[in-house]
Amino acid sequence: MKKSSYMFTNKEHTQKGIMSTILGVISLATLGYAVFMSYRRVGDVPVQYGAAVMLVMIFAFVGIGLGLVSKTERDKYYLFTYVGIGLNVLALAAISAILYAGAYA
Repeated sequence: MKKSSYMFTNKEHTQKGIMSTILGVISLATLGYAVFMSYRRVGDVPVQYGAAVMLVMIFAFVGIGLGLVSKTERDKYYLFTYVGIGLNVLALAAISAILYAGAYA
């Protein structure tokens, strides 16, 4: 007979990790919107899209920083930390690819 056992813990997700994930989602959504709208306008892009991408870059750097700081917290769950770092690195990689394509295409 299998004994059912429960393990109670007081672990929580890190607040900074959750914020890092939120910033990553906002960054990727804004970047996707700017790229989509630029595509629809056939390259006639207003300056506001460039400013939005600059904000995305700032958000991504802040999100990576928050993720790294939240990784130092002890006895916490790190799911949102890893997801946040991944999303923010993905946003920076997308911006880098766009800049590279613009410079060498």
